[in-house]
Amino acid sequence: MKSIAYASIADLKSKLANKEVTPVELVEFYTQRFAKYDQQLGSALEIFAIESVLEKTTNQNGPLAGIPGLIKDNICQNGRATTCASKILTGFSATYDATVIKKLKEAGALLIGRANMDEFAMGSSNEHSAFKKCYNPWNTDCVPGGSSGGSAAAVAAGLVPWALGSDTGGSVRLPAAFCGIVGMKPTYGLVSRYGMVAYASSLDQVGVLSRTIEDNAQVLNAIAGYDVKDSTSLNVPKKDYLE
Repeated sequence: MKSIAYASIADLKSKLANKEVTPVELVEFYTQRFAKYDQQLGSALEIFAIESVLEKTTNQNGPLAGIPGLIKDNICQNGRATTCASKILTGFSATYDATVIKKLKEAGALLIGRANMDEFAMGSSNEHSAFKKCYNPWNTDCVPGGSSGGSAAAVAAGLVPWALGSDTGGSVRLPAAFCGIVGMKPTYGLVSRYGMVAYASSLDQVGVLSRTIEDNAQVLNAIAGYDVKDSTSLNVPKKDYLE
C-alpha cells in the first residue's frame, strides 16, 4: 500500500476498478498517514471516523467514487464542525452541505477531514490558525503558505490525493507554490460559493489543490457548475476540463 501515497486520482481509480484496493482500505491508508505524519505538519484540524466518512458518500459509481479528499475548514459539511480555524466558532456544526460538498458526495468522493487554515482565511502563511500552526512538508522550518496551507501541505505530503481550499487574494495559489503542487483559483462564478464562509465575497472562490493538473481537472469537473443558491454563479454550458 505504501506505493499509493503519491498516486494520482487516475491511478487510484484504476486500482479500485481492478479490485487491487477497496474504498475502505484507501480511507484507512490515508487516515493512518495522517496519524503518522500530521503531528509534525499540522495540516488537519480533524480527521473523521472511517465509518462516518463512508456513510456520507451518495454515489459508489461516481467519477470520484472511493477517492479520499480533505476540505478546508471554511466550507460547510453537514453535521461536521466548521470553525474557520477560529475559537470563536468552537462548538458550531454546519446544518447543511455547501454546494461543492453536495457535488463531491454525488461524485462519490470520500471527505475524510477538515484542513487547517489561517483564521477566517486571513493570512498567507498558515501561522495564524487559532488551534495550531501548519508547516511545509518539504522543510518544517518553513511555512506552507496560506490561507489554505493545511490543504496544500496534506496534498504535498501524500496524506491525501486532493483537497479543497479557498482563494481570495492568493490563498490557494500561494500554498500550492510554496508546497510545489498544483493549485487553481477558478474563474469567478464557475464554482458555487454557497456554504463557504465569506471573507470578501467579490473575490472569494473555492479552488482545488492536487499534485497534477489532470487531478485538478477531475475535481473541478465534479464541483463546477451553475447554482441557483449563489447569485454570482455563472450560468454557462458544462465543460469537461480533462479535455
